[in-house]
Amino acid sequence: MGRCSGRCTLVVLCAFQLVTALERQVFDFLGYQWAPILATFTHIVMVILGLFGTIQYRPRYIVLYAVWAAIWVTWNIFIICFYLEVGGLSKDSELLTFNLSRHRSWWREHGPGCQQDEPGASFQPSGGQALVPGVSCVLEHSYVEALHSALQILLALVAFIYACYVVSVFTEEEDSCLRK
Repeated sequence: MGRCSGRCTLVVLCAFQLVTALERQVFDFLGYQWAPILATFTHIVMVILGLFGTIQYRPRYIVLYAVWAAIWVTWNIFIICFYLEVGGLSKDSELLTFNLSRHRSWWREHGPGCQQDEPGASFQPSGGQALVPGVSCVLEHSYVEALHSALQILLALVAFIYACYVVSVFTEEEDSCLRK
């Protein structure tokens, strides 16, 4: 059997990053978190560029993707610090919603194992989404968000390494073709 080359591995990593980014985008939309929505949208575009560059042998697109992977790691470290309230950040601030809504993470109300504490009808917002956190959750929403970001960091770091490798292979092939 054949084995997967660095190029093939990078394609698989990009595809997996697309799936996880789309999943994250859905939950960010459900929570009306506009900053993560914009960041994840940009991430999806950059991953598609990286995928295109890998398939079409375009090292410039892969370099752009590798640079974005480093930025994406930084963004996800910020998200982890935000939800774990590191360095004076507060997960209750409206930083991620641009102060446009009172909504928070979707996982705050619908986390794994959470039971909804039904508030009175007068406390229900006009959009129909409850703003009351779930009770007796198996995993607190801040940890769910931190785990999402940790997965994104892991994928981005591995993809960054493979992107650098694929770019070096592509440039070696170009150099060897020019010398002939």
